[in-house]
Amino acid sequence: MNKADLIIIGAGPGGYRAAEYAAEQGLKVVIFESADVGGTCLNVGCIPTKTYVHSATFEEARERMASVVPQLRSGVETILSHPNITLVREKGVFVDAQTVNDYTAQHIIIATGSETKWLPIAGTDDPRVVDSTGLLALDKLPKRLAIIGAGVIGMEFASVFHRFGSEVTVIEYLKECLPMLDADIAKRLRKLLEKKGVRFQMKTAVQSLADIDADVILMATGRKPRTDGLNLEAAGITLAPNGAIPVDDNFQVISHLSPLTTHLYAIGDVNGRQMLAHAAEMQAVRAVNHIVNSKSSNSKCVDGIRFDVMPAAIFTTPEAACVGPTEDQLKGSGAAYTCQKSFWRANGKAMAMGETEGMLKLFADSDGRILGCHAFGTHAADIVQEVSVLMCRDTTLQQLRDMVHIHPTLSEILIQ
Repeated sequence: MNKADLIIIGAGPGGYRAAEYAAEQGLKVVIFESADVGGTCLNVGCIPTKTYVHSATFEEARERMASVVPQLRSGVETILSHPNITLVREKGVFVDAQTVNDYTAQHIIIATGSETKWLPIAGTDDPRVVDSTGLLALDKLPKRLAIIGAGVIGMEFASVFHRFGSEVTVIEYLKECLPMLDADIAKRLRKLLEKKGVRFQMKTAVQSLADIDADVILMATGRKPRTDGLNLEAAGITLAPNGAIPVDDNFQVISHLSPLTTHLYAIGDVNGRQMLAHAAEMQAVRAVNHIVNSKSSNSKCVDGIRFDVMPAAIFTTPEAACVGPTEDQLKGSGAAYTCQKSFWRANGKAMAMGETEGMLKLFADSDGRILGCHAFGTHAADIVQEVSVLMCRDTTLQQLRDMVHIHPTLSEILIQ
């Protein structure tokens, strides 16, 4: 039996970051991956999608994707060529709680990511029906594209394919798109896309895909943890009701066999906590720090990661982004708060760029401490990222106003 300090199952953003960081700490790492390294995000998710977002035509997008993805994948391959890392190109399956395939280790991290969550409705076997991976694989622009779901995936592809020239219809069961986004911001963004020509059918339940009149139907109804075929039972792992691997704040697996399974960790989408690539990377750091600390009482691997401050972006045109609670959530909590609204049309840089569509809501508590920010408009993600940094340092609105911002910049929207 081959031995290692740490086994990682999955070489996506969480897995390869955990491998890199653990190797830097001197651990001998074995990482299993049966598909391309880089995971969903790099190969068929956020990176390919962004090449589409930043391309003028469908043909240009496909060319850029074919160029960018292999380059980034090569970068991950380089990371995993570290002398302390062994990349095993096969699916990792538990033999028992400390053994994966023919390797055994003191600690194991599960980082298998997520997969498309298909609606249990008639017609999913229709050849017109694809998930995001299938849509990115198309070599011909569909004349009519129907999108089931107005979440992040659905809204990004709706924006992109409409710009390429497809007739796009978005069908959503809820009354508003992008439920993670403040309802006021989400509605304004949807109305703007409607004005551009994207059709929306809100509060609509799809009964059968056969009834949808489109050349291609995108199933964009979310993602679920990928756990099939891991033989988790052999490791004493029982899934939560949502299909995720339950973990604590150090991303140790919560098991009925605890403490016998305290050496097991699950990071990224597979634990269902925050299904974002950047969340997976930071969870990797926390998990490895906990592993290193458990191996040595002299370890200095201590982090101050704020998992309660988790920004997210939606790369429509214009883009949207958020961090912290929505206004509805703040109202529901009963806590006192203030809301500062700002508009792109009042910003000099936005006027000069001809990008005047946008709105920002900045929330603070009764002491002025920043609680969150939701926005849509050009470069909204960059602005919300600044707010995320401020939130990690418990900054107040007055302290923000005292910080000098370059003029003219879009970030001045925060202090308008």
